[in-house]
Amino acid sequence: MGRSSFSKIVAVTVLLALSACATPPSHINDVCAVFDQNDGWFDNWQAAAERAEQKHGVPVPVLMATVRKESGFKSNAKPPRTKLLGFIPWKRVSSATGFSQALDGTWAQYQSETGSWAARRTRFADAVDFVGWYHSKTSDTLGVARNDTYNLYLAYYLGWTAYGRGNRGDAGVQRYARATEQMARDYAAQLRQCAP
Repeated sequence: MGRSSFSKIVAVTVLLALSACATPPSHINDVCAVFDQNDGWFDNWQAAAERAEQKHGVPVPVLMATVRKESGFKSNAKPPRTKLLGFIPWKRVSSATGFSQALDGTWAQYQSETGSWAARRTRFADAVDFVGWYHSKTSDTLGVARNDTYNLYLAYYLGWTAYGRGNRGDAGVQRYARATEQMARDYAAQLRQCAP
């Protein structure tokens, strides 16, 4: 095989790997399907979620339900833009971005405290580790159990300061938290049935 042919094969392989990373899962309500669709050598979501669980003590279903609710497993998810004069796209409502929808300041805190300076919000392994770190800090500082999806999600959505002051959000936020809690239950049941 010539050098030129080998270079082309490497280039095509890299492009296919990158395009696979950019495609969100097609069945986001089935965690087995999500893991099956992202089980590559370099980007194995199940292995990443399990590492985060071992590191932070937050169960995989809680981690995955949080990411699903925040971004729908889209690496480039961002909040909507506001409208100038009612129709011109303008600034975004927050700096949240990526799988975890982490804000700039909170992401910087995560990088600083964990030493994960190369971590990116658009890389699933980094994002799920961030979610585990965030939920673990919520548990340690605010006394929320690491498997209490409802309250972990409220603290995630509202922030530690607001949650610590007793803010539990409005009915819409509480609906989001209940939906995330139910998704974690569904994911836990599905994980017990996943093909090995």
